[in-house]
Amino acid sequence: MKQSYAFYDRRRKELIELIKQQNPNAKNGAVMLLAGFEDGKHTFRQNSSFYYYTGLTEPGLVLIIEFSGKSRLFIPVYATPRSDWLVEQVVATKECAQQLSMSDVSYLGKPQRGYEPSLLADAQQYDNLIAYLKKIIDNQGTIFTYTGPQKSMLYPVFLMHMRQLLPELAQSVHDSGLAIAAQRSRKNKFEIELMYKAVELTMVAQEAASRVIQPGVKESLIKAGIEYIFAESAGSPAFPSIVAAGKNSTILHYHNGDATIKPNDLVVVDIGAEYEYYCADITRTYPASGTFTKRQREVYEAVLATHEYIATLVKPGMFLRNAEKPEISLHHLAVAHLEKKGFAQYFKHGIGHYLGLDVHDVGDYTQPLEEGNVITIEPGVYIPEENIGIRIEDDYWIVSGGAECLSAELPRDAESIQEMARASIDDEDEEQEDYD
Repeated sequence: MKQSYAFYDRRRKELIELIKQQNPNAKNGAVMLLAGFEDGKHTFRQNSSFYYYTGLTEPGLVLIIEFSGKSRLFIPVYATPRSDWLVEQVVATKECAQQLSMSDVSYLGKPQRGYEPSLLADAQQYDNLIAYLKKIIDNQGTIFTYTGPQKSMLYPVFLMHMRQLLPELAQSVHDSGLAIAAQRSRKNKFEIELMYKAVELTMVAQEAASRVIQPGVKESLIKAGIEYIFAESAGSPAFPSIVAAGKNSTILHYHNGDATIKPNDLVVVDIGAEYEYYCADITRTYPASGTFTKRQREVYEAVLATHEYIATLVKPGMFLRNAEKPEISLHHLAVAHLEKKGFAQYFKHGIGHYLGLDVHDVGDYTQPLEEGNVITIEPGVYIPEENIGIRIEDDYWIVSGGAECLSAELPRDAESIQEMARASIDDEDEEQEDYD
């Protein structure tokens, strides 16, 4: 499933109009967005915002969207043809520009060595881009790009390098992060379809994991099965899969995976598939022996009740987290609910986050939720001294008057979770009987 390139051009024009609205004093300028770069160590994944506005998956590109609405794509040029290394490649021709709904495709500068683009290429290899940016600046234009806090070092490093090559850029750059976040956080139906596909893969992997979990099994075996399911269905892990047993279940971002599951352990499975760049994020907690202990059941029911309470409140106008308006802040309402049950001090993280092209997707937490947002709801209780870690997480699409749970088909009530967990033990018993 892929949109036409004209679709991405409409997105770019909408971004320009949004930036003009947010910056009425900026009469001239452009938005600059960067593609990702290969690092030789990880599978290449395009920068999410660059992909959102282009649909392109080639590294090393630079997109300029002018205030006029015209889009110009700058591409690296290499001594070695990129066609020898890439399935898809952009070429500097009028025909390619027309196909991509761009006004122009041209080279960044002189040829780069090898076949991998370099973020810190020298001035000659960026000379066409530098000349173009200088022209905008000389015309009193503003360059809008990401300048705020970034999880990736892509933009900070690039801007630092560009300011060395073009010093006047420093006074002409403004942040476009809020405008991009506002646009990206509102999902259309096409995006929801891709997210639901990612959710479906994740639910299948959760069900498969539940059938393997039992005492004596290693966390790593379960994780391997989960990621096989993703890969076999043309997906990939949206983030490092978490399979955490016993005390490990109380570690929020546990990734070791080398422990062996023990009787009466709880096993937190926090996983998400990525499908065509869109992500899911679903967590379930299973009793290794097929049945919760009395104490585990007490804690599980408290977390479940909090999850379901918050799910009834989710709608446009609510905040994910807003300390100044706790009465309409989902996080603060969740804390208050857990407080009544005596577990608030064991709730170590937020109630949820935006979800989309990134697992922790862009979105303005200072603004209320609106139709088209997709968020997670994930209350959790973690008591290390009791080896109890429980998290229940689902993905919700904000619609008029409420929210739809995209992962509703995956059970989360205690009885169903026990039945799923017992299935692996029952299968093992049947195999043993057949062997005997």
